[in-house]
Amino acid sequence: MLKILLVEDDELFRLGLSVRLQQETDLHIVAEAEDGETAVNLTNRHPLDLVLLDIGLPRMSGLEACYKIKSNHPKLPILALTSHSEPSLINRLIEVGIQGYCLKGIPAETLILAIRSVVAGASWWDSKATHEIQSAFTSTSNSVLDALTEREREILELMAQGKSNQEIAKMLYITSGTVRVHTHSMIQKLGVCDRTQAILLFHNFS
Repeated sequence: MLKILLVEDDELFRLGLSVRLQQETDLHIVAEAEDGETAVNLTNRHPLDLVLLDIGLPRMSGLEACYKIKSNHPKLPILALTSHSEPSLINRLIEVGIQGYCLKGIPAETLILAIRSVVAGASWWDSKATHEIQSAFTSTSNSVLDALTEREREILELMAQGKSNQEIAKMLYITSGTVRVHTHSMIQKLGVCDRTQAILLFHNFS
């Protein structure tokens, strides 16, 4: 059972989303919040597998709430759900370190798949968001990827397939710590902020 905190200020939308998600036998809404401050407090009170969070929140913005949640619980996945798709917002979400971004209005089945993917350790970015992020790399050439070692490219390819560090370590017969070292080196060479941007860069030029 995946334990979810649902954060949404629109009461009717939140109710409909809660009812639909809990039709899935493996999803359970353990708490709900209508503002960012309450959301941050609830993450400190409940064991959670995911925060499904609207970005446009009262009292404390969704971005600020994401930052505080990540500061207190670095490993707790956050999936943003919003009607906004400005490139500046997408970039700020990536900098905060959330695991995914979905636009409101997507089919329920797609959102459910995104939730399960993010909890499993993969990233999930709306196609529009992916396009915006990739456009930032238009001046980049394949020579950047060529700078990676064979092992780094191997790890990046597995990351792009949604594999976690633990899964990659097992597949390559190395430790998780070694995977992290290679990942850090890879991010430095590619000139990106995190593994999500590295994966998107890989997809853009592979």
